[in-house]
Amino acid sequence: MDLHDQLAEHVTFFGELGVTGVSRDRRWRERAPDMSNGAPSSLAGAAAVADASDRSAADILAQIRADIGDCTRCKLCNLGRTQIVFGVGNPDADLMFVGEAPGGDEDIQGIPFVGRAGQLLTKIIESIRLKREDVYIANVIKCRPPGNRNPDPDEVATCEPFLMRQIDAIKPKVIVALGKFAAQALLKTQDPISKLRGRIYRYGDAQLIATFHPAFLLRSPERKRDVWEDMKRVRAILRGE
Repeated sequence: MDLHDQLAEHVTFFGELGVTGVSRDRRWRERAPDMSNGAPSSLAGAAAVADASDRSAADILAQIRADIGDCTRCKLCNLGRTQIVFGVGNPDADLMFVGEAPGGDEDIQGIPFVGRAGQLLTKIIESIRLKREDVYIANVIKCRPPGNRNPDPDEVATCEPFLMRQIDAIKPKVIVALGKFAAQALLKTQDPISKLRGRIYRYGDAQLIATFHPAFLLRSPERKRDVWEDMKRVRAILRGE
């Protein structure tokens, strides 16, 4: 890809995200080198799905959803949630996004990432020439915490095995962890997202990239450049580059 095409891609990406100007600060032109390490990548704790090799990913996901049922396994069932927000997208996706938990809009519609943050996520997906229906989107927590508070550790521990089963069913090439809680849950670490992003982690048969949550970008639009750098890594992996 020549310089003209690269510049055009950057302009298109930032335009889709609503960026209307640029900074002359030299720090914006300094890029950290790509890093790769062998971070913890075990899918331990995920429940095995019997005879998975003989069933489609869509069938396995349907079974996982049936196993969740009208879940009462943790206290969130009694704290105002409307419904389970399981996941949405292509069961055979090469790219999977994992967020934290449903918000108010998601709780009403039963679909992850449909509010303002979800609209921004759609633009992020489109920036690498994909559509929402090409990827799979899920959350660590399947029920909305009251007031959109952070998930409690016991809620994560109770719910994340279902996410692990979703990952096992879809078998994505790349997982993008959106925000601190998703990244910490998947990588089994307490490191902040600012430390976790910028690297490529091995996660079972997939590669995992942690980046900022779209809701954070709505509050801190100056970090959209960081997400663009992360998504370029995602695109390169998907292209086999």
